[in-house]
Amino acid sequence: MLIEGVQVKPALVEEGVWPWTVPAVAEIAAHGVRLNSKIVILMGANGSGKSTLLEAIAEGYGLDVRGGHGGRKYASTVETSPLGEAIMLDRTPAGSGMTRRHAKGFYLRAETAFGMLEYMTGAGMPGYGDKPSWEVSHGESYLQAVMGRFDGPGLYLLDEAEGPLSFESTLQLLYRLQDVAAEHATQVIYATHSPMVAALPGAQILEMTEHGIAERKWADLESVALWKRFLGRPDRFFDAM
Repeated sequence: MLIEGVQVKPALVEEGVWPWTVPAVAEIAAHGVRLNSKIVILMGANGSGKSTLLEAIAEGYGLDVRGGHGGRKYASTVETSPLGEAIMLDRTPAGSGMTRRHAKGFYLRAETAFGMLEYMTGAGMPGYGDKPSWEVSHGESYLQAVMGRFDGPGLYLLDEAEGPLSFESTLQLLYRLQDVAAEHATQVIYATHSPMVAALPGAQILEMTEHGIAERKWADLESVALWKRFLGRPDRFFDAM
């Protein structure tokens, strides 16, 4: 593990202002949250704060918020988010040296992935695949980067990376995450809606809801129950239409 906890500087919390009005973020600001696994899954519906938290972790750790691999020099015009400005990461000894230019890892951010991958493959950056991103599908460009860059120690942050992937390709991604977590001084933090992603063996699942943030077992997730009901009788969900 590289990070064993997330806290917030109390002086930078502005009551009644976003993102402090998001219940999960408010709870982290008040009490912090502990991480206890090399793979951490942030589950939650739209607006629950999972992407906001992931971005802030990237800012606190030292990864470019536009995405891509760490340990490189970059000049970002993006202002630090309010949560990113306030966040404090409780680093382990293994993670304490991974700062600034030594912030190894990768941030695969849904909103900026297309442009980032287009730039990296167009520039011929090693590890992003042999084909430019505009010559392959969206999902293939993701997998090229994952297979080429998710290797070695570091913090790997993923924001709904399964979005453009098929079932089979999502399995490839999850296998890769298992391997990198098992073989190196790493930590994976993955924000998702997907019960499939949350099923990663040994993962700590943190569910972000309107009530705050809490650790859950896979079988107790609301999204898992909904998918089971849907797959069992999909017609029921359309009866009222």
